[in-house]
Amino acid sequence: MPLASEPVRDIESMYHKEDGRVLIEIKLMSVIQLFNSFDPAPFYEKEIDTQAEHYIVDTVRDFPAKTKFKIHIYLPPALVASEEAKKIIPAIHTHFHYRMLVADRKFRSKFRFGRISLLIGLVFLAVALVARQIVATMNNHFLAQLLSDSLLIIGWAAMWEPITVLLYELWPIIRSRKIYEKISTMEIEVLPLPG
Repeated sequence: MPLASEPVRDIESMYHKEDGRVLIEIKLMSVIQLFNSFDPAPFYEKEIDTQAEHYIVDTVRDFPAKTKFKIHIYLPPALVASEEAKKIIPAIHTHFHYRMLVADRKFRSKFRFGRISLLIGLVFLAVALVARQIVATMNNHFLAQLLSDSLLIIGWAAMWEPITVLLYELWPIIRSRKIYEKISTMEIEVLPLPG
């Protein structure tokens, strides 16, 4: 929390800008730092390091959706023109395009599950409500009331999961997918570390 004498800074003031775009700046001492060393894929297809990915994604997530970005990767001057450095830009784009495809698949799977569970929940609710009406005609008033209320609660409880999935769990996936898509087409520049 800022002290009373410190000015309150907005998040945008903490980043450099270039041509109206917020810069996501990553300083590396070697190209391999950007990649997951446990990934057995060829160099240019490797996964981006988890910390680098989180930094890029979290930066984009911190800003409004319409904000424009550019990524600057800083390397020691001797590495900027290397073959490995030339593979950084396509590797980042490929990585986030893959993440976008995974988010698409996750959305479709979750949406399919939500629709099926909604159908099951509605059928179960209808059966519970019909059974409730039948139970309400029983002679034992207390037992009939107890069973009737139990069927109503169980019927509505069956709707909990589909409602949770369809109303709340899909939106974060959609947001992540949009962020990955944005990063997968973002302009990236590899530059020498400032002296």
